[in-house]
Amino acid sequence: MAFVFLFSLIFILTGASVINAGYGPPSPGFYPSTKFRSLTFNRCFKTLWGPSHQSINNNALDIWLDSSSGSGFKSTRPFRSGYFGASIKLQPGYTAGVITAFYLSNNEAHPGFHDEVDIEFLGTTFGKPYTLQTNVYIRGSGDGTIIGREMKFHLWFDPTQNFHHYAILWSPRDIIFFVDDVPIRRYPRKSATTFPLRPMWLYGSIWDASSWATEDGKYKADYRYQPFVGRFTNFRAGGCSAYSSPRCRPVTASPGRSGGLSKRQYMTMKWVQRNHMVYHYCMDNKRDHSLTPECWN
Repeated sequence: MAFVFLFSLIFILTGASVINAGYGPPSPGFYPSTKFRSLTFNRCFKTLWGPSHQSINNNALDIWLDSSSGSGFKSTRPFRSGYFGASIKLQPGYTAGVITAFYLSNNEAHPGFHDEVDIEFLGTTFGKPYTLQTNVYIRGSGDGTIIGREMKFHLWFDPTQNFHHYAILWSPRDIIFFVDDVPIRRYPRKSATTFPLRPMWLYGSIWDASSWATEDGKYKADYRYQPFVGRFTNFRAGGCSAYSSPRCRPVTASPGRSGGLSKRQYMTMKWVQRNHMVYHYCMDNKRDHSLTPECWN
């Protein structure tokens, strides 16, 4: 089984070098974002830091980073499962070292031992594409000695030209990442030790990560190009809050009763991974995979 898994990953990563700029992925056949209500920012979120670096206009939120500060926001309540999405537009040009993020976390409730599920846009240099990084941290694997579970993608469109919808669906059985309702990654629950189960809040932020964000820190944030702006709108969410009844049923990613991805959604996800994935942590031979047993189990 390990050989088959390894062969599949090599095939996916090799295919990632072929960028199909002329067309996007095949239709997934189901569009989860249409099943969840829009959220009003002022009712459902609060400023976490950098209040002077935020601006709200008609429920569209701009947050920005300059040499004095970045900015972040947080949902007013925690969730134990759900769908969490937002339409985001990124800044063009030189953005090396800058991270624009939309993620789930309980780092304030469990400092030094937290869980986290990330969508992060890694800034870039002139003429190179943004990298969309997905990541999962479990029970402190993002604290101290970092044990990330990164998968990275170069998108099939320019994320600086228009708003596109990015989402995380977190259920007790798996975590699925979406771009414009196209599933790009599924992280299944294989054991309680490799899956986040404690309630988390929804966050967004923009900040300076020059030490690692762009080509492993080769290129740093250059504040001659400030401010660096991330634009958010069309917040959508639904699911079970931490205060919901135990009878609250987790949301689903597909029209089927099973809640998992449909065959058509799987085919679309594999197309994205074959053509646009540029990094998979399970294929990184510099990593100690005894720390990420889900790669081989």
